[in-house]
Amino acid sequence: MHFRYRTLAALGVVAIGAVPAVAGATAGSNPSRGAATRQHAFRAYQKAHSAGPSATRSPDDGDLAGSAAQYSNQRTAPGATVSGDALVAAQQQAAGLPSSGSAWQEVTNSPYNAQPSNYTDPFWSNAGAGWSLVGGRSTALARTPDGAWFAGTADGGVWRSTDRGQNWSPTFDNMPSLSIGAVTTAPDGSLWVGTGEANTSQDSYAGTGVYRSTDDGATYQRLGDAANGTNPIAGRTVFQIAFGPDGTAYAATNNGLWRLAKGSSTWTEVLTPDGGAPDAQPYYTNQVTSVAIVPGSKGKDVIAGAGWRSADLPSNGFYESTNGGTSFTKVTPKGAINANDIGRTTFAYAADGSKLYAIVQSPAMLSAGDESVLQGIFVTSGKPADVGGTWTKIGDEKTLAADGSALGVGSGYGVGVQAWYNQALAVDPANPNHVYASLEEVFESSNAGQSWNTASPYWNYGLACGSSCPNGTHPDQHALMLVDGNVVIGNDGGVYSRPLSDTQQYGGWSDLNATLRSWQYYDARAGKLGGQGTGVWGGLQDNGTSVMASGASQMAEPAGGDGFDVVVDPNNANNMVGEYTDGAMYSSTDGGHSFYDYVSPTCAAQATVGMTLRPDCDPGARFVTPLTQDQQNKSVWATGGRYVWITKAGWNTSCTNSACSWSNVFDTGAGNAVTALSSANGGSIVYAAWVGGGGNPGAAFASGIATNYGGTWHNVSTAGLPNRYIAGVTVDPSNPAHAYAVFNGYSRRWIPGGGVGHVFETTNGGQSWTDVSGNLPDIASDALVLSGGKLALATDAGVFSAAAGQGAGTTWSRLGSGLPNASVNDLTVGPGGYIYAATHGRGIWRLGF
Repeated sequence: MHFRYRTLAALGVVAIGAVPAVAGATAGSNPSRGAATRQHAFRAYQKAHSAGPSATRSPDDGDLAGSAAQYSNQRTAPGATVSGDALVAAQQQAAGLPSSGSAWQEVTNSPYNAQPSNYTDPFWSNAGAGWSLVGGRSTALARTPDGAWFAGTADGGVWRSTDRGQNWSPTFDNMPSLSIGAVTTAPDGSLWVGTGEANTSQDSYAGTGVYRSTDDGATYQRLGDAANGTNPIAGRTVFQIAFGPDGTAYAATNNGLWRLAKGSSTWTEVLTPDGGAPDAQPYYTNQVTSVAIVPGSKGKDVIAGAGWRSADLPSNGFYESTNGGTSFTKVTPKGAINANDIGRTTFAYAADGSKLYAIVQSPAMLSAGDESVLQGIFVTSGKPADVGGTWTKIGDEKTLAADGSALGVGSGYGVGVQAWYNQALAVDPANPNHVYASLEEVFESSNAGQSWNTASPYWNYGLACGSSCPNGTHPDQHALMLVDGNVVIGNDGGVYSRPLSDTQQYGGWSDLNATLRSWQYYDARAGKLGGQGTGVWGGLQDNGTSVMASGASQMAEPAGGDGFDVVVDPNNANNMVGEYTDGAMYSSTDGGHSFYDYVSPTCAAQATVGMTLRPDCDPGARFVTPLTQDQQNKSVWATGGRYVWITKAGWNTSCTNSACSWSNVFDTGAGNAVTALSSANGGSIVYAAWVGGGGNPGAAFASGIATNYGGTWHNVSTAGLPNRYIAGVTVDPSNPAHAYAVFNGYSRRWIPGGGVGHVFETTNGGQSWTDVSGNLPDIASDALVLSGGKLALATDAGVFSAAAGQGAGTTWSRLGSGLPNASVNDLTVGPGGYIYAATHGRGIWRLGF
């Protein structure tokens, strides 16, 4: 049963204004074609513009996975990693500051409908996808002995349900990191949580360690702290936690396999795949993606899989221990597995040990840009099954596509296209032949993989059942749990379940997301909606662009896919602009019921909507492209890739082959890309931050700020500024010589060469800068609001406030109370004197400012 979302018009708001009339998608065209086209077109553009042969580029350049590293890189640059103890220390610093302001109010506290009625744009909506309510990315699932279900989410912490997912409550909101990679129940019934999501996507945030709860999630304690308070697991991302029968724990992380023996207080690294070689790159060479205890071995036999997704490294492969995990030896699998092409791997044993299943991703296929990067799903048998035994391939792109998948061979987006990101396996405890395999979709087999059913397709588009297809689940799977007679899955849209006895193709799923408020926002903006109403828009990871209207009982998702920055008319929230990957924008003047596609000056955007690329299109847009409005004139917008672009046409902005409203006003330079923008006085004053070196950590890393203050565009002095990623710039609308720069990442204490400070102020148009970080914690910072003589700073450890104009002695306080510890990616001023905080894992919140 579909809930009919109350439209903006039903709230007494009349949507006025016309969408510019140019060639493009038309009302009444097939929505499935639009949704599939935008996804496939983006991937085709990525592939066509990869940076040459893999032998001449770093392991991530030129592929979608490479674009997907930007969120984490901006927090570590110019280094490659940062210890999770940095985040713990920042939280401790923050706790010592005074607080100011009132309590934060959760804005996105209603169910989120991914396929709402009357939002049927033929290109951008999810109409016909077969989805309903969605939550944020769910990465891990567990059940405790009392029957409670737990869901770990990407940056929204751990959630508990006592009624099998009908109602969820957060249990991890005040912990140092809400990024979850693993949730597991130990033999003694305690709940273990591995922080640090290990999916290596662009917003997979590092963790602060492994935590244990003995009271069903009421409290948690970190395990394995050294005497000085540091922790070897902090800063890692955790793929899996496994237990021997005596309670010995193993944590598979992105930097080795770690063991916590029963009764021990210290983690020990027992598998370092690269052997600690002097020339090794631990981030790539020590990815241990799966660990399992061999059933019946009494904990003596342990297996592990190691593999970086896009390089054939000597450390990639399968490993085995026969001495209780004390040491490991690399083994060569026999049979169908190509031992020289092992990337991310997931293992799952049958309960009796008679079968061992594996999903194996192919680095070679990823480096080649193939439409699938799945080497295959495999099984080996024995008493018990041996990781070094003879493996049989039971699934690959071709065979799985023929078993009901929505991703066709030759489509450019095949089964296993994101096997580096989407992997989970589970075997029915009562039947070693009954197995579930999760990739982008969920597959089920009752005969050990001799045949498969697609239990949950990517979407309903293109399926033979057409409009009669049952509702499914969101795509992009990450977690599986077989408990209480159900198969439970976690994916980019939350948590779903269906009976284990249901082995049909498609359908039978229960949507468990009505109260799972773990949405990952990048941005949020608010505007008036007639009378006293407010419309709040935001862009989310893989859950499109959302709108929450005052008085509505559900949020709506007018546009699907990834959603990033938004533009909203503060006086009429029906007027908005949303953003897809690489700067692909869509505008609406009717509250998102229909969109105009041809808005963007970037090459990837124009390819996505089917345009022939303009010769002056911008090839340098980042995966998350900055988009902002002028502070005084809301019809003036700024965006940037390699170039800085300005339009003064507002909702009449159009960029087609015949004409483009955007003006290219500055070239940041070859290899550079804009990261943040601020505009004032109708676009006459703009500050633009940029990153060089491809935006990735390393010797080529560079950052800077350009402005047209003074009459001509130029790069300002960066003397005294940190050598880190610049996440935000804010110009004072009353004095264009006065501006702030906000730096992400951490200081040189944690990142060599990173400098010191997070907020810098100029009063002379960038000729010189003053560090106004004052008593701020050393924390990755994202955005700054200047309003009413006060500053509000969004960080990965909450929001902080200070009076403007204090200079180097600026004193900061924690702003408000009750805000979960999810990273705050953006702040904006909205109607009624509120500021809105877009958190990347716990939705949108607001506070009177």
